[in-house]
Amino acid sequence: MILDLKALSPAEKQYYLQHVVAPRPICFASTIDKEGQVNLSPFSFFNLFSSNPPILVFSPARRVRDNTIKHTLENVMEIPEVVINMVNYDMVHQTSLSSCEYPKAVNEFAKAGFTEEASSLIRPPMVKESPVKMECKVLEIKSLGNEKGAGNLVICEVLLMHVADHLLDDHKHFDPRKLNQVARLGGDWYSVVNEASMFEVAKPNRELGIGVDALPVSIRNSSILTGNNLGQLGNVQSMPVVDPSFDDAHLKQIIQYYSINPDEMQKEVHLYAKKLLDQHQVDAAWQVLLTTSI
Repeated sequence: MILDLKALSPAEKQYYLQHVVAPRPICFASTIDKEGQVNLSPFSFFNLFSSNPPILVFSPARRVRDNTIKHTLENVMEIPEVVINMVNYDMVHQTSLSSCEYPKAVNEFAKAGFTEEASSLIRPPMVKESPVKMECKVLEIKSLGNEKGAGNLVICEVLLMHVADHLLDDHKHFDPRKLNQVARLGGDWYSVVNEASMFEVAKPNRELGIGVDALPVSIRNSSILTGNNLGQLGNVQSMPVVDPSFDDAHLKQIIQYYSINPDEMQKEVHLYAKKLLDQHQVDAAWQVLLTTSI
């Protein structure tokens, strides 16, 4: 299926984009108007865009249904300050409840059962139950149009961050397994970041990986190794060489059993290397592939 977005209705555009561009972190924004009325609302059009200066951007889009704008947008136009409260699994249903389109005079803190907590530098209150709160000043509001579904980029500078102590270790480093952040998908779907959904990927830093194009042809064209596996092998900084001290009982069994059938031996070696790569044992996988000269 090929979709021409110009031919779709605003609701259809929103439907397909929100399902595809996901998961999206949630900005749980608390704002205040010039009369002192507080508003609390979640937005999934949100992310980090700069660390120095520390810039977050969220977008309270015009409603697709009737093209009206949200109270959050009205508030930051009047008082250019916002607290961005991060959402974890323990508060996701309350957060969803706060997204109801209550009249302007209604305080969503009370409706959703959250506790107002005074900020240190700005006027809008924080959500006490949130594990991380960021006090921000609004630098700019950029309208992306006046049509239904058009976004309004609220560009915010983080002034102060409040982090729950239990999320940090003795070195003040985050333990991502403790935060249980949630993210928005399409429709009514959400996702949660926990140990079951987390995995590590070795990140290239200053050293350059040799690249998939530098892999031996028999490895690069393997019918067993996946694109992810090739990416792992290509992420080493130099082409590995055979380590004479490498000793692997299972590899010995493969060589002994399949020595008279090179094609089957290559298949088994690649299957074993794939198993090692799936266990993040990249060095061992390289030795398995190099030792057999396949």
